[in-house]
Amino acid sequence: MHNTLPASNSSHLARGYTLALISAAFLSTTAPFIRHLTQTYEIPPLVLAMWRNFFVLLVLLPALSLLRPALLRVSRPHLLYLLGYGLLLAAFNSLWTTSVALNGAAVSTVLAYCSAAFTALLGWWILKERLDWAKIVAVLLALGGCVLVAEAFKPEIWQSNLLGITTGVLSGLAYAIYSLMGRSASQRGLNPWTTLLYTFGFASVFLLMFNLLPGRPLPGTASTPLELFWLKDSLIGWGILFLLAAGPTIGGFGFYNVSLSYLPSSVVNLVATLEPAFTALIAYIFLDERLSGVQILGSLMILSGVVFLRIYEGWLAKRGSNARNQY
Repeated sequence: MHNTLPASNSSHLARGYTLALISAAFLSTTAPFIRHLTQTYEIPPLVLAMWRNFFVLLVLLPALSLLRPALLRVSRPHLLYLLGYGLLLAAFNSLWTTSVALNGAAVSTVLAYCSAAFTALLGWWILKERLDWAKIVAVLLALGGCVLVAEAFKPEIWQSNLLGITTGVLSGLAYAIYSLMGRSASQRGLNPWTTLLYTFGFASVFLLMFNLLPGRPLPGTASTPLELFWLKDSLIGWGILFLLAAGPTIGGFGFYNVSLSYLPSSVVNLVATLEPAFTALIAYIFLDERLSGVQILGSLMILSGVVFLRIYEGWLAKRGSNARNQY
């Protein structure tokens, strides 16, 4: 949909940051939805993740068929790339949904954003993205904020919930790789909505396979094929699950993918670290999850890192524009 423009273009930057912020606002509602479903209906996390991905496909496929049918066509090399991307998304969805079930909405969201450091380092190494002092400062603020919000400085947190913390950090690594592949998809000329359709479609198939593996080697899967329909005749439960897919998931991942057409993956991921602050507020209002003063401080650290990076990137863009005007 959008071609990659020079990073020095200020309007280009503003559009990318706006899209990333909209994405963070959408994504911040996913953890409370998941937390409600796992607590109220006790649905296994990977069963939930499978249906979430399938409902995204169910909404996007007819929508694109009617509005932009050309976006449904991809070449064979791109199809193989999207297949691998879908497998990665299935792994991320599995880790993320399990983390929410183990850690709660607020803490799991924060742990996922240790991906900021992973994305900055991997983006610099693999995609040759810029890694300067300002981005390192923003990453350190984001990581410090994550530690405070998750209260990872307390030994008892690691002793009592090691599986939850580990799952959350791994979800962050998977999210970082997802960001890099999204940026790579943009550079390959793939439309962000085409990418979203195929990755979620393939991910739903992989998650179905995860749930049907004999012997249940993965936690949080269906113990029998019948348990794939865990919600049974609960229209409210199915409705909430459909809303999770049709609203926060499509909006969040869709705008995230589009923002990767404008900004480096490391910058988009850093902007998205605002999601924990949004999620913490939603969890406080609707799920009665309380944040301590230290956790609020951590949220403010994450916010300050994003604001600082935006100001710095804007200054770089202005300086580059002034330098070009002199010649």
